[in-house]
Amino acid sequence: MENLKLSSKVACSHCNIKFEESVMIKEVQSSSKESSASQTLIRYFCCSGCQGVFYLLQDKGLESFYEKSKDIELSLQNQNLKDSSSFDSQSFYDKFVKKNSDGFCEVSLVIEGIHCSACVWLNEKVLHNMDGVIEVNINFTNNKAIIVWADDIVKLSNIIDTIRSIGYNAFAYDSSAQELHANKERKSYYLKMAVAIFASMNTMWIAVAQYAGYFSGITQDVKTILNIAEGVLATPVLFYSGWVFFRGAYYGYKNRVVNMDMLVATGATLTYMYSLYITIIQRGEAYFDSVSMIITFVLIGKFLEVLSKKNAADTLDKIASSIPSEVKILKENRIVNVKLDDVGIGDIVIVSSGERVLLDGEIIKGGGSFDESNLTGESEPIYKSVGMSVISGTLSIDADINFRASKDFKHSTLSNIVKLLESAINKKPKIQQMANRLSEHFSSVILALSVLTLFGWWFWTNNFETSLMIAISVIIIACPCALALATPVATLVGLGLGASRGVLFKEAAGLEIMAKTDTLVLDKTGTITVGKPEVVKEHILEEFDKKLLYSLVSSSKHPVAKGIANYLKNSEYICDIVFDEFAQLPALGIKAKLGKIELLGGNKKLLDENKIEIDFFTQGTLFYFAIDKQVVAIYELEDRVKDGVKEFVNRMHKMNIDVVMLTGDNENIAKRVAQKVGIKTIFYEQTPQSKAEYISTLSKNKKNVVMVGDGINDILALASADIGIVMGSGSDIAVEVGDVVLLNSSIKSLEEALKISRTTFGLIKQNLALSLIYNALTIPLAMAGYVIPLVAAISMSVSSLLVVGNSLRIKYKWNRG
Repeated sequence: MENLKLSSKVACSHCNIKFEESVMIKEVQSSSKESSASQTLIRYFCCSGCQGVFYLLQDKGLESFYEKSKDIELSLQNQNLKDSSSFDSQSFYDKFVKKNSDGFCEVSLVIEGIHCSACVWLNEKVLHNMDGVIEVNINFTNNKAIIVWADDIVKLSNIIDTIRSIGYNAFAYDSSAQELHANKERKSYYLKMAVAIFASMNTMWIAVAQYAGYFSGITQDVKTILNIAEGVLATPVLFYSGWVFFRGAYYGYKNRVVNMDMLVATGATLTYMYSLYITIIQRGEAYFDSVSMIITFVLIGKFLEVLSKKNAADTLDKIASSIPSEVKILKENRIVNVKLDDVGIGDIVIVSSGERVLLDGEIIKGGGSFDESNLTGESEPIYKSVGMSVISGTLSIDADINFRASKDFKHSTLSNIVKLLESAINKKPKIQQMANRLSEHFSSVILALSVLTLFGWWFWTNNFETSLMIAISVIIIACPCALALATPVATLVGLGLGASRGVLFKEAAGLEIMAKTDTLVLDKTGTITVGKPEVVKEHILEEFDKKLLYSLVSSSKHPVAKGIANYLKNSEYICDIVFDEFAQLPALGIKAKLGKIELLGGNKKLLDENKIEIDFFTQGTLFYFAIDKQVVAIYELEDRVKDGVKEFVNRMHKMNIDVVMLTGDNENIAKRVAQKVGIKTIFYEQTPQSKAEYISTLSKNKKNVVMVGDGINDILALASADIGIVMGSGSDIAVEVGDVVLLNSSIKSLEEALKISRTTFGLIKQNLALSLIYNALTIPLAMAGYVIPLVAAISMSVSSLLVVGNSLRIKYKWNRG
């Protein structure tokens, strides 16, 4: 009993809620004042979240917050929330947290409760002010946050607590969990809308009776009874269906942010309070029907907006949802199911017809057709057999294959696509940053204008009722959401459209930069040409067994040897010849021995070194095949120009884009290729350094440069350009450096990348113009008294849907066209 008496409750220094002292975090500090002795300060905190926010506000010089809220208990966190300490567990880190190249931790979270740009701004600003938080990017369209932090300075649990302390909740981003959460959110909206629509419909019937009374006569007592009935119906609409707006307004007020919720809550509450006053005291014209309709229309608008944003993100969801958790592998001659992340390089993976390939690799058994449309946009099935590579994310149509994994899942094409899309969505273009800065202050300006409107009309008409209704219309009709949605929804549509066509933008900002391109620089090999020498003519000097030649060239990885192997690829030539000796001769060719037979395959220098004379000359690439010092066959090879390049160059010129070719090849080859495709500006025999220097010169001359390449020799040039585009067939290093990746390496994809960027950027400007024009027209009309609150609520919802609909229109138009 003695212990119970000594135990007492103390208030948290942040939220003012009282708890037993024994469970509080206690801080003892010494303080001194200029003219007094040192004093001891004792602070109590109920949790680390309150403690963190207390010092965050102190660091920002916002201590006055506690003077204003000293008698107010801030709301307790939802007791059903997961304990934040679980976010620091090793199992959570293993599954959701990764280390970036700088050694910092990175996590993807979904922040629950975000529904306007002010919410995004508030969360980003509060988190940026935390020690140890390096970067925060929150996407308005899907509420997903990418947070980078130094784990030795701040723990993830502290970050979660801070998010919760300002009225939001966060949980780890997981596609399945996200879908469950989205379904839960939709159900909540359905119930709120059901109440609002039911009450509003009945309110409108009563309103019809009131309006009919104007013509047939109605007493004040009957009017009051009808007003009371409307008030009873409007109350659950305002305080249940509209609770989401009050909650957002409260946290906006708490953190000194004027958001869209504050505008809706203020307008609806003022109308409700005024109607109560009219009904109970003054006995006049009430506006409970407007209260119901304001909440109902804005709520429906928000719900449709949520569905539209989800629709815009479908491409990412579609790709992410195609990733099962397990695959079949062949282990010790048995088929076993293992987790996708546990498959290593070299493991034999089994794929049956109708299944999706989840790892990159090379087919070692079987063959059939594959659908690569999800990744490359190519609609035609592609036949693949033994020795050919398969790409993760593609679908086996009728193929039953075994393939050897060449990459683990974390480094696979499919995993990289998902990461690139998620990263791109969370990187804001400059035009979006400008729109966000504008919308930050938008709501504050509207509130100020509504107050001026109230007093202006009151002074002019001496009628408070009219003045209040006009001021409320100004509050409600203004739509910061349309402004905030203008860029992110259009960007999301552009990124999704690009992904569906095999074009991956690493950052959303790349769409804006690429849209302003005026100079396009192309590498020759792999960009203008196929990058794989093909046999154009065969000269048989003496009859020989082509199985020997096929076995020789198929043992080499040189592009010329591969070109010969592809030319000879026929079942009658495929065999398992094992050479007694085999050597790859750099810059010369291949040499092998089979018993006493000596085989040579390569260029003229190889023949010269082996003192073999031959009189044959052409401008193309030649491959000589000799058996026992006797040339038996000569193959002419050419790196074929890709289909459609000439037409593409012509279209670029019509778009006022200068096209330049940079290549390391000699003058004859460079000029021949340039003449075929219609490129007038060419630079040949270029080193990687000279390519980069040329692009730097263009940039200094204020050109907006896009560089397209695929090889290691293009890395410096890609990095020097405003936008570096890498063909999907390019080296891993080039793909890492590039800003845009073309998965199917076609010139059509390159053109689509340019068109998508221009279309998306044009769409963003259209949306911003629609939003600004809407507000510029409707706000003055409302201030002039031409708009009633009901029409204002409808207009506000329609403006947001107009912006989203305009963005989706391009997506559907592109898919149809």
